Amino acid sequence: MHLAGSDRVNRSQVYFMTPIEGKSIAVRHERIDEAAAGQRIDNYLLRIAKGVPKSHIYRILRSGEVRVNGGRVQQTYRLAEGDEVRIPPLRVAEPQRDAPAPAGKALPVVFEDDALLIIDKPSGKAVHGGSGISYGVIEQLRVQRPELRMLELAHRLDRETSGLLIVAKKRSALTALHDMLREGRMEKRYLTLVPGRWNNPLQHVKFPLFKYLTPGGERRVRVSEEGKAAHSIVRLVKRWRDYSLLEVELKTGRTHQIRVHLAHLGFPLCGDDKYGDFALNKRLEGEGLKRMFLHAEQLKFIHPLTGEAMSFVAPLPEELQAFIDALGVAEKANG
Repeated sequence: MHLAGSDRVNRSQVYFMTPIEGKSIAVRHERIDEAAAGQRIDNYLLRIAKGVPKSHIYRILRSGEVRVNGGRVQQTYRLAEGDEVRIPPLRVAEPQRDAPAPAGKALPVVFEDDALLIIDKPSGKAVHGGSGISYGVIEQLRVQRPELRMLELAHRLDRETSGLLIVAKKRSALTALHDMLREGRMEKRYLTLVPGRWNNPLQHVKFPLFKYLTPGGERRVRVSEEGKAAHSIVRLVKRWRDYSLLEVELKTGRTHQIRVHLAHLGFPLCGDDKYGDFALNKRLEGEGLKRMFLHAEQLKFIHPLTGEAMSFVAPLPEELQAFIDALGVAEKANG
C-alpha cells in the first residue's frame, strides 16, 4: 500500500488524502482510553472518520473489516477502556477547513471536576454551531481548554435561554448523564416571566408536543395529540398586577417545552420571538427587556461517577433581575 510521504504506519495518526488523487487513509489501530470508553462502535467511527459516508461506516462494520481486539463486533458494541480497534483504509474528501472558533471571553464556570464542567451560559449564545451559526459554547470551550481530550454537551439550552449547562469531560459521565435525563432522574428548574396573573400555586401541564418545520424551514413545536408526551410542573413564585414570575420544573425535555406549554395556556414568555406576543415584546424592549425571559436556575442530580448528591443554583442575570426589580418599583409608585 502506498502511503503519502512514508511506508510506516503511525498507530495514532490518520492520513487524509483526497479522492481525486485516488488515495486513502492507512490502516489505523486505536487503543480506547477512558474518554472514549462506553461509546458505541458505530458512533465512535462516525466521530473519528468525518467525511466518510455513514452508509460506508455501517458496511465495514457488517463486513467485519473493523475489528475489536481481533474479532468482529456488532454496530451496537460498546467500547471498553483498553480495547484495540482496527480501522481499515477509508477514502475521504479533503476536509473543509473552516475558521476555528475564537477563544472569546471565558465562560462562567459554576463547577468543575475530572468528569464534569458546569457553566452559567449567557443568553444569546448557541450551545453548538450549525444552522447558520459558526460556533457555539462547545466549540468555544474546546478552543479555550485544548488540554481536555473530551468535551461534550450533556444536554442543550435554547440560544436565548441563560443558565446552567452541563458539559461532560469523560465518556462514562456523558453516558450516565444521558441515562439520568432519559429516566427523569435529573431535576431541572427554570425561571420565566409571563404577562398576566397566573393563579395556581402549583400546576401540572401535560400537553403532548409535536415538532414540525415551517415553509421557510424553521423548526417549530406545537401542542398536538400526534406529538410526544411532555410534562412541566409550574409553580407561582411572585405576581405583580400585569406579570407573573414562574418556576417551571421539567419532567421531560422536549424541544421548546416551556415556551409552547405556557403559550398554549395563554401565558407566552416575555420576549419570546417564536411563540410570544410580538406587540408586547416590542413594548417590553423599550422598557429594558431585550431578550427572552427564560433562565435555567437550578440543577439537582447524583454525580455520575462518585454517587455524590449535586445541587447548583445560578441567580438571575443582572438584566432580568433589574427588570423585575423595576416592576416592583413601578407597582409601588402606582399604589
